[in-house]
Amino acid sequence: MTRAGERHTDRTQESPVAVTQSGLPEWLAPVARAADTVRPEQLSRFLPPESGGGRQSAVLVLFGEGPAGPELLLMERASSLRSHAGQPSFPGGSLDPGDGDPQTTGPLRAALREAQEETGLDPAGVQLFGVLPRLYIPVSGFVVTPVLGWWRERTPVRAVDSGETARVFTVPVADLTDPANRVTTVHPRGHRGPAFLVESALVWGFTAGVIDRILHFAGWEQAWDRSRQVPLDWRA
Repeated sequence: MTRAGERHTDRTQESPVAVTQSGLPEWLAPVARAADTVRPEQLSRFLPPESGGGRQSAVLVLFGEGPAGPELLLMERASSLRSHAGQPSFPGGSLDPGDGDPQTTGPLRAALREAQEETGLDPAGVQLFGVLPRLYIPVSGFVVTPVLGWWRERTPVRAVDSGETARVFTVPVADLTDPANRVTTVHPRGHRGPAFLVESALVWGFTAGVIDRILHFAGWEQAWDRSRQVPLDWRA
């Protein structure tokens, strides 16, 4: 994420950004169709405040082709962070003034910029093909726009700043859809949500919720045991 007082002059901000579905691989077509039709209430019960409040932010939901087929890029947040410390997540963060209009291209630029800052991803190799409705994370007050991307030209990724990112990793979509890797987590406050046991990590919360809904509306979801629960402090 951007630190206060930092300025960005990289090509992520300077270059025009657009959403296009031209040339996508066929396997991504169901995700693109879902992005065009899904409604906010179909994704989450936590929707942005009607007052317009909340910290505007964006995440990059980046699909690519790996050795095991289609995959998704994730990262693990540093344990020292104030918000969502230690959680696996999509790359992303708050919109900067230079990102532009929060209602149009701002989230697109922010998602690419933050992904570049956190993972070293080259935005030039990413094709943005969809935007999901804005959602709300009550515990941190973020209003988050999930931006969908196709990793058209892969580039190396890594944890750029250990103070923000513990590690960067990819997860095969086949592992995410495998019922053996799906569980339910129960928050201490009682909230239940879908989660994934993948790559020695427990993916839960907002990130797992978005993945769960993408799998569902893309028609990739397989029946899984929702009664199987794990604690939030699960370790492989």
